[in-house]
Amino acid sequence: MENYIALAIFIPLLGFVISGLLGRFMSKNITGIISSLSVLVSFVCSVILFNHLSNGGESVKLDMYNWIAAGNISIDFSFLADRLSVWMMLIVTGVGFLIHIYSIGYMQHDEGFYKFFAYLNLFIFSMLSLVLGANYVIMFFGWEGVGMCSYLLIGFWYANKEYGYAARKAFIMNRIGDLGLLIGIFVLFNTFGTTDYQTVFSGAASANKGTIELICILLFVGAIGKSAQIPLFTWLPDAMAGPTPVSALIHAATMVTAGIYLVARSSVFFVSSELASIIVLVVGLVTAIVAATIAIKQNDIKKVLAYSTVSQLGYMFVALGVGAYSTALFHVTTHAFFKALLFLGSGSVIHAMSGEQDIRFMGGLSKKLKITHITFLLGTLAIAGVPPLAGFFSKDEILAKAYYGNGIVVFVLLALTSIVTAIYMARLYFLTFHGEFRGTEEQKHHLHESPVTMTIPLILLAILSCVGGFLGLSSLFYHHHFVDEFLSKVLINAHIPHPSELFEIIVLVVSVIILVIIIFATRRYYVSNKNIPVAIEEETGVEKILSHKYYFDEIYNKLILKPIEWLSSFAHDFMDRRFIDGIVNFSGKGVTVCGKYLRLVQSGNVEYYLLAMVVGVITFLVIYQLV
Repeated sequence: MENYIALAIFIPLLGFVISGLLGRFMSKNITGIISSLSVLVSFVCSVILFNHLSNGGESVKLDMYNWIAAGNISIDFSFLADRLSVWMMLIVTGVGFLIHIYSIGYMQHDEGFYKFFAYLNLFIFSMLSLVLGANYVIMFFGWEGVGMCSYLLIGFWYANKEYGYAARKAFIMNRIGDLGLLIGIFVLFNTFGTTDYQTVFSGAASANKGTIELICILLFVGAIGKSAQIPLFTWLPDAMAGPTPVSALIHAATMVTAGIYLVARSSVFFVSSELASIIVLVVGLVTAIVAATIAIKQNDIKKVLAYSTVSQLGYMFVALGVGAYSTALFHVTTHAFFKALLFLGSGSVIHAMSGEQDIRFMGGLSKKLKITHITFLLGTLAIAGVPPLAGFFSKDEILAKAYYGNGIVVFVLLALTSIVTAIYMARLYFLTFHGEFRGTEEQKHHLHESPVTMTIPLILLAILSCVGGFLGLSSLFYHHHFVDEFLSKVLINAHIPHPSELFEIIVLVVSVIILVIIIFATRRYYVSNKNIPVAIEEETGVEKILSHKYYFDEIYNKLILKPIEWLSSFAHDFMDRRFIDGIVNFSGKGVTVCGKYLRLVQSGNVEYYLLAMVVGVITFLVIYQLV
C-alpha cells in the first residue's frame, strides 16, 4: 500500500515536470491529457487506499528518509494515509481531475497553456503533500507549496497589473496566517519534542492545558489565513483574477479547505480546548454572516460565488467550533461538488459571453446554454439547501449540531444566513439565465454552448451535487452516517445528541416553504418586473455599504497599507537616499576635494620639491626627538 501513496503524490509532480519542460514542444491536447491523466492516477490510488481502509485495513505510513537531523531535532519525510487524509485525497484528486479536463477546453486558446497545466499539477502535488504529511512539518511543506501555486495561478495573466496585485495580496495575507501556524508548530515541538501526528496526539492528554490552548489558537490563525476567515478573508474574492478553473480549484477542492483539514486533524487538541473552540465558532459565525450579506450586492458572477465560498467556510468552522468535526468534513465534501460545479458553470457562461462577467449584462442564456443552464440550476438548488440535493443534508446537519451543541442563538443566525444564501443565489441565477438578453449584439451573435471537454465535467459534478448528500443519511430520519462512521477512528467529535425526528421534520418543512417563497419572489422581482441592479455609484445607505464590502479593503488600506507605504517611503527617502547614500557620497566627495587641492602641490617646480623634502625631514626629526 505504501507504493500507492508514493504514486498518488509523485505522479502529479512528474506531470508538472513533463508539462513544464516539454509542454511547449507538444500539442496542447497532448499536454492537457498527460496532466489530467497524472491526476487520474492519483485518484485511482486514492480509491484503492480508501477501499483498503473501509474494509478494516490499518493506516498506511510511507517513511522515505530522515529529512532534518540536528541535535534533538529529527523530522522524517514521511506520509500517512489514514481515514481523514484519504477522504481528503478523494476530494482533491476527484474534483481536481474534472477541473483538469474542463481546463483543456477553457484554456485552449491561451498562449501559456502548457505552463497553466504545469502549475495545476504542482498545485495537486502540494495539496496531496499537505493532507498526507505524517507530521506537522511535512504538512507545512505542502501548506506553503499550495500558497506558492495559488500566487502563480491567481496572477497567471500577469500582464494585467491588477491581476498581479491580487496574486500578491493573496500571497501576503496568507503569509500573515502562516506565521501563526509556524509559531504554533514551534510551540508544539517544544512541548512534545516531535511534530509526528501519532506521537503528539498520544501525549495530548498529559500536556499542560494552557499550552494546548495556545497551540490551538496559533494553529487556527493559520487556518484563518488559508481558509479566508475574518479578518484575513479579503484576498479570496480578489483571487477571481485567475482563470476560472483556478477559482474552482482554489474554492472547491484544495486551498481553502486546508484550514478545515488542519483544525479537523488537530481535533484531539481542539476538543479539549474550550477557549480555542469558542474562537473558532465566533469567527466562523461572523464570517458566514458578513460574507453572505456582501454577496447579495455583488454583480460579478465570480465575485458572488467567491463570497459564497467565504460564507460556506464560515459554516464549516461553526461545525468545527461546536466539536462536530465529521459534519464539517461532510460539508467540505458536498461543497466541493456544488461549488466546483457553480464555478465551472460560471466559466462556461463567461466563455460564451466573450469574457463578460457582469450579470447585469447577461440574461436569457438558458436558451443558448442548455447544458450549462441545467447544471448551474442544480448547483444553485444544492447550495441553497433544496432537498434532497447535497447541500440540504450537510447544511441541515450543521444547523442541528449548532442547535444541540451550542443553543438557539447560533442556530438562528446560521438559519438566517442560509436564507440569505438562497436569496443571492436565486438572484444570480435569474439575472444570468432568465429574462431578456442585456449584452451587446456581438455577444448575442456569438452565444454558444461550451465544448464537450467543459460540459462533461459539469454533468458529472451536477450528478454528485444531487446524490452527494446521501453520504450523511442521518439528516433524514435514518441514524446511519457513512462519513461519521468512516472518520470516527481519526476524529474526536464532541458528544452532541442526535436531532429528534420532530426537529428534522420542522427543518425540512420550513426550509422548503422559505425556499419556494424566495424563488418566486426573486423571479418576480428580477424577471417579471425586470429590475436590474444599479451601478455601485448610484447606491446609497446599506446597499452602498454592502457593495463596498463593509469597506474592509478601504479600512485595511488606511490602517495598514498606507502607514507601511509611508514608512517605506520614509526609509527610502531619508534612511536610504539621504543617510546611507549621504555617507557613501560624502566619502567620495571628500576624496574628490582632497585630490583637487593636493594636485596643486604637483607644480613641477624642483625647488618646491626640495623645500618640501627639507621640511619633511626636519619635521620627522623633531617628532623623533619629542617621542
